[in-house]
Amino acid sequence: MENVTPPTTRLLRREEVEHVTGLSRSTIYDAMAAGRFPRPVPLTATARAWPEDEILAWIAGRIAARDSAEAA
Repeated sequence: MENVTPPTTRLLRREEVEHVTGLSRSTIYDAMAAGRFPRPVPLTATARAWPEDEILAWIAGRIAARDSAEAA
C-alpha cells in the first residue's frame, strides 16, 4: 500500500467560496476565465471544490494590492 500524506487544507464548495470572498457565482467564474481567480479541483464527474489555502492566498493578495496602492 502506498504511503499517502493527507492534505493539510480543506476543500471549499462554491457556496462557501462565495461566502468567504463575498463574490457572486458569476463573478467567481468570470474571474477564473480571466485567470484572476483559483480554479477548482474536480472531485467527481460533477462536483468541484477549491483548496482553502488557495482562496485565502487570493484574499491576502487582494489585501496586499490594496495596501500597496494606498502606499503609492
